[in-house]
Amino acid sequence: MSCADDVEAFVALGANLGDGAATLRAAVQAIDALPLTRVAARSSLYRTAPQHASGPDYWNAVILVRTALSPDALLDALLRIESDLGRQRPSGEINAPRTLDLDLLLYGSLQRQSERLTLPHPRIAQRAFVLAPLAEIWLEGRIDGTRVTELAEQRVAEGQAIEKLGPL
Repeated sequence: MSCADDVEAFVALGANLGDGAATLRAAVQAIDALPLTRVAARSSLYRTAPQHASGPDYWNAVILVRTALSPDALLDALLRIESDLGRQRPSGEINAPRTLDLDLLLYGSLQRQSERLTLPHPRIAQRAFVLAPLAEIWLEGRIDGTRVTELAEQRVAEGQAIEKLGPL
């Protein structure tokens, strides 16, 4: 599937319960199977310690998708995939350990702020576990004018450790 109307969107994947690597791979397959959507690139698999909660280390990656789905339709699909792969959202637990977390980081050049979806993702520039894999597949990418690779290096220098493990 490829169409002139396709939008490039970046999706962050994370998991720290169960077999995180296998869950991320299953999520990539499920995203690639969505209508009007295909996975065009994927980062390596990374491991990071939880930042704001206790629990096991996280497995992280970022994928580039080309899609004709609207941002809301893509978000709905990502939430369904999370649920299908075992994600539960206990009320009041924002940073709880999880089987899968899928975040829509960027949707083309769209800038949007709503209660449901903010694009670009509001914390994209603060997280090495997003920036390092994103920089790997978005070589010339910039966020607020700063290269993604530079932002990733800054977060690591601030103490956000991240370990590149290998192919996703």
